[in-house]
Amino acid sequence: MTRKPDILDPRFVRERALEARERMSPCQICPRNCGVHRLEEEEGFCGVGDTAIVSAAFPHHGEEDCLRGVCGSGTIFFSGCNLRCIFCQNYSLSHYREGKKESARALALQMLYLQECGCHNLNLVSPTQVVPQILEALAEAVENGFWLPVVYNTGGYDSVETLRLWDGIVDIYMPDFKYWDPAVAEQCSGAKDYPEVARETVREMHRQVGDLILDERGIARHGLLIRHLVLPHDLAGTRDVMRFVATEISPHTFVNIMGQYRPCGQAHRVEELRRPVNTAEVLRAKQMAKEEGLSRFAE
Repeated sequence: MTRKPDILDPRFVRERALEARERMSPCQICPRNCGVHRLEEEEGFCGVGDTAIVSAAFPHHGEEDCLRGVCGSGTIFFSGCNLRCIFCQNYSLSHYREGKKESARALALQMLYLQECGCHNLNLVSPTQVVPQILEALAEAVENGFWLPVVYNTGGYDSVETLRLWDGIVDIYMPDFKYWDPAVAEQCSGAKDYPEVARETVREMHRQVGDLILDERGIARHGLLIRHLVLPHDLAGTRDVMRFVATEISPHTFVNIMGQYRPCGQAHRVEELRRPVNTAEVLRAKQMAKEEGLSRFAE
């Protein structure tokens, strides 16, 4: 496990940003490996070129208790996505890339603003496709006094090589683990390899930060928190996901079993996804997690 220093060295972050930019042309930032030349503003599967697109930045009071605390989680929502799930609740962001292109300087100012608001952390939502841009902005923010814990809030379809650039920088990894069955992953996200990639993603994240550590106020300071969205008809393969987490990652892993699924976007394309998840399915999913040996749950 790598422990982040109390104060980041901006030179270290800039070095990682430069390494990340080298992976943009041809693009190998994520497992799609599109190979487009994003430094020349070509767009791959994610639809994002050389400049990050931000849809919103604000103190978020709707995240997990251990992230939002009293003052909120300093959330930056990035548009574009390397998964583009057909049922995405932020469909306009992931598929249509709503938002504004932001320079590294503008993004750094947003980070500093969230710190001034008193937020408990910097919560980077859908950062996978814009890792180089975020690292560049973070280096500038650190040079100007930024110190909040960094949360990497991702769909779980990440390149291990890119994740290694965050080692010693990210405090809290918060990936989704969406599906266990490759056929479901292909049907819902066009990514048949998602289960395999997510397993390697979570392994690397846990290697870097270990189990989640909370401070005396119950606020997350360092570690891994896995989100798992319960889908109708158990399309997500909850028991298999929980068994993997408990036996191959850690039985002390913090997990959020989420029950807010509702049909959005193009969910109607899959018959099993045309209705919201029901209470019985959510309760059954939580029971599965307990039966597989997990005991730390986020709300």
